[in-house]
Amino acid sequence: MRELRALPESPRIVVIGMSASGKTTLAQALSERLGVPHVELDALHWEPNWTSATPERFRQRVAEALAGDTWVVDGNYSAVRDLVWDRANVLVWLDYPLPVILYRLVKRTVRRVGTREELWNGNREDLKLHLSRDGLLYWVLTTYRRKRAQTPMLLQKPEYAHLSVYRFRFPKDAQRWLSCIPFPVADRPGKRVAP
Repeated sequence: MRELRALPESPRIVVIGMSASGKTTLAQALSERLGVPHVELDALHWEPNWTSATPERFRQRVAEALAGDTWVVDGNYSAVRDLVWDRANVLVWLDYPLPVILYRLVKRTVRRVGTREELWNGNREDLKLHLSRDGLLYWVLTTYRRKRAQTPMLLQKPEYAHLSVYRFRFPKDAQRWLSCIPFPVADRPGKRVAP
């Protein structure tokens, strides 16, 4: 995979990976460190009552959200991959082992169900749904291998040759990389920006 030592001056970063890999958490942290907007594709996709936005509406929302010069977006929706990947200049792939994904999924689900955490548009996770064939656990178990094989093939396509790719195999590697990205000068403790 292609790697860069420094991020571009106007970063447009997409964070991908399996459900529960920590895409949103890393994207939020990157957004804060870089001082750029964070776009969560799930928030643009899900309507109330776990209803998917129409493909047209979803694409419109994503196009509007990514109209700026800099951003960090997280998500894997193939329906908008062209919109996101074509404009991005950096791709961060959280390519973690299945046991790590399953541990994070169970931990996250227990927390969200236990606290009745509201996600997008009033939606909340339901344990019964998670344990069904329509739930994330089943989806992760049945798509993990295919998704891992598909990503390198996508990244070999000429239309994505412009992306600088960071592929992390373990959460500690992603955290180490994140810790090397400086906060904007104005946000650093003890630093003053001249008026």
